[in-house]
Amino acid sequence: MTLSLALCLLLAALFAALYLVAHAGRPESRAKSATKTAAVAALLPVAALSGAPGAILAGLALGAAGDFALSRPGQRAFLIGMAAFAAGHLAYLAGFLDLGAMPSGWTIVLIGLGLSAEFWLLPRTGGLCWPVRGYIWIIVAMAAVALGLPAGFGAARLGALAFLASDLILALELFVLRDPRAKLAAALALWVLYWGGQALIAWGAGTG
Repeated sequence: MTLSLALCLLLAALFAALYLVAHAGRPESRAKSATKTAAVAALLPVAALSGAPGAILAGLALGAAGDFALSRPGQRAFLIGMAAFAAGHLAYLAGFLDLGAMPSGWTIVLIGLGLSAEFWLLPRTGGLCWPVRGYIWIIVAMAAVALGLPAGFGAARLGALAFLASDLILALELFVLRDPRAKLAAALALWVLYWGGQALIAWGAGTG
């Protein structure tokens, strides 16, 4: 790892740590939006310096846009954020294919996970059922492709799985959990997995 890459990763990690300590699980604010967005946007030079494909950079940029939208109040902002993340997952999928991803046996497991959401999640989403359903299958497809990456891209594979896990926790936080303490714990775990997953993808997609 070069000095420039290490410094960029450190800067992004500082923004991520600030968000975790000061804003995760707390009400919307301009500072929360700015910190959350910066923590992911700061990973763009990490991906560029690591030599990741352009589609991975596009996925990170869309993720930063999605973070900004999801940090704002209201259903419209939520839907904009979901659409940005869905587009980001598709960009990651394209980037992973560019890196030589091939079908793997894990696809069946991930399809089963997606199907399970029809029973435990979608009945709780109300009018958001169809947008959430579409998002589920897009991230399932992204993760399935990521798990087919060549052996040298283990960090990117792990990042995609962490991203998937963070979305599962987000679904619990938004549609299942009611206890404030449980929701706060979910928000903290979600951020660690989500930002960690993004960082692993940004760095790992260029290290194969």
